[in-house]
Amino acid sequence: MFYKTAENRHGLPHDPFKAIVAPRPIGWISTRSRSGAVNLAPYSFFSAVSDDPKLVLFGSSGAKDSATFAVESGEFVANFASSHLANALVRSSAPAPRGVSEFAIAGVTERAASLVSAPLVAEAYAALECRVTQSFRPETLDGQPSETVIVMGQVVGIHIDERILRDGMIAVDLAEPLSRLGYLDYAVTREVFPMKRPRRPDASDLSAEPGLPVEVQR
Repeated sequence: MFYKTAENRHGLPHDPFKAIVAPRPIGWISTRSRSGAVNLAPYSFFSAVSDDPKLVLFGSSGAKDSATFAVESGEFVANFASSHLANALVRSSAPAPRGVSEFAIAGVTERAASLVSAPLVAEAYAALECRVTQSFRPETLDGQPSETVIVMGQVVGIHIDERILRDGMIAVDLAEPLSRLGYLDYAVTREVFPMKRPRRPDASDLSAEPGLPVEVQR
């Protein structure tokens, strides 16, 4: 099948777009406003965009509290979403009035960050303390600003719970990262397989069939 997104006549019960762009990492964003109000909310339009410098971004459909507080304070925290916090994460997406802390709604604990004013989720296995580098509304094809607010931040501090480390690396089977799929679906990563990068453009040096686990070259 094929359909034009401008017409959106896909004939399906639900829009399939987010089910195609999947899985998506979840940024569980915590912020504090200038007046001291705390907010916590999950964003599946979230990603790392650079390693040096370490930059992450999240996209908010409209200027919701997370984006508003992050921009006005210049800071936010991206808390690691994992399977053991799945129910708490979903509860924190409830449309609570401004000034009501989603930490309490979700049943998680506020923990002071080291370098930014926004609190961490104490139960999260990892957290990225970020300072906002820019925020903007991306333009559509006709040059008009969209409703989405993009907030980009540079990671200035990283917290890692050592319980998810094995041999000096984060072990996915211990961390069990949670990701967003389409519709109301989520996924948990528990199994991984390594594949080494080819040293030549024809990939003839791969030691296994495509798609099968191969030895990692470190």
